[in-house]
Amino acid sequence: MKDKINNYIEEKKDRWEEVARYIWENPELGHQEFRAQKVLVDLLIELGFEVEKGTAGLETAFWAEKGNKEGGPTIAFLAEYDALPNLGHACGHNLIGVMSVAAAAALGKVLPPGAGRVVVIGTPAEETDGGKVSMVEAGTFSEVDVAMMVHPSSKYEKSGSSLALEAVQFDFFGRSSHAAASPEKGLNALDAVVNMYNAISNLRQQVPDGVRIHGIISRGGEAANMIPEQTQARYYLRAPELSQLADIKERVVNCAEGAALATGCRVEISNYEMGYAPLKSNQKLNDLFQENLVSLGVSPGEIEEGSAKGSVDIGDVSQVVPAIHPTIKIMDEPQPGHTREFALAANSPRAFEAMLLGAKALAFSGYDYFAQTEIQKRVQEEFGAAKRNRKDKTSD
Repeated sequence: MKDKINNYIEEKKDRWEEVARYIWENPELGHQEFRAQKVLVDLLIELGFEVEKGTAGLETAFWAEKGNKEGGPTIAFLAEYDALPNLGHACGHNLIGVMSVAAAAALGKVLPPGAGRVVVIGTPAEETDGGKVSMVEAGTFSEVDVAMMVHPSSKYEKSGSSLALEAVQFDFFGRSSHAAASPEKGLNALDAVVNMYNAISNLRQQVPDGVRIHGIISRGGEAANMIPEQTQARYYLRAPELSQLADIKERVVNCAEGAALATGCRVEISNYEMGYAPLKSNQKLNDLFQENLVSLGVSPGEIEEGSAKGSVDIGDVSQVVPAIHPTIKIMDEPQPGHTREFALAANSPRAFEAMLLGAKALAFSGYDYFAQTEIQKRVQEEFGAAKRNRKDKTSD
């Protein structure tokens, strides 16, 4: 069966590349991915999937399925297709969407009747609002048994962990006055936001390993001869665990409230983007994917352990179903994502070959999961144990 999967993906490689190149040439920001959604949905319909758009109330999301959910497990391959401002597909999401579609199509082609269901879930706005977070909250994954996706990179990396994230906005309100003629009549909101910024910068020296706090002053005033009456700062707070993140947020909020008190200003605190839970990779599923990657010719020595440097919205998915998020190598030179160099690499022949490799490894892993009840049992047992452990930590 794996030979059939391999051959199917190879036979359609020109079609996969055509769609991936089209998405790269037409980059769209989060929740605006109408062209990407259409080209992926049209491809899935062409391949025999039943498709519904607007999943979880997100206009550019979709749910595509083939098979029977009553007959066995449901495997979901997650598709991302949003781009970055001014950089286009500098994170390679043009490859992710097609990888998941190709894997699902190949797996659906060999899936025996009654064996289960293959699903592709189109998840918009990973780079900003975290579409998967909204989809988890809406119950989109309630019928899914496992979720998988592969991310482009400059290296092969196992699915690891990620940092929980909260995006916090601080709006300071003072009182305007002429900065030269009557400064004593003003309350300086710029002083407030700068005091907070400095306090948080000092706080960063006293936080645990793995915690990240970084932000900008997004509004500093209107004119130099006016006491600023309204200013704003935006921060990302990150930590390995949700409980740790809550503690860090409390300390950062104290910095903001102290700065407001010291300057006589008022502060309003809100969230300007969705927060992310940490990724908890399912190791049994992770091992399965790596075994299939090696079977396709990747040397075990090339595959690195996963790291926890950023935040991803599949973290929320991993809290409700077993999930993995490994990376696939699309270039030889080390290059971080979110750069112009990475964007160019995501539209190269090397990247399209890597896309086929990732699709095959995903489809092989999906086939093994469907075919072996022992694998299903081990994956679900690990997830259940991890979920109980997370609940115990929360109650502590």
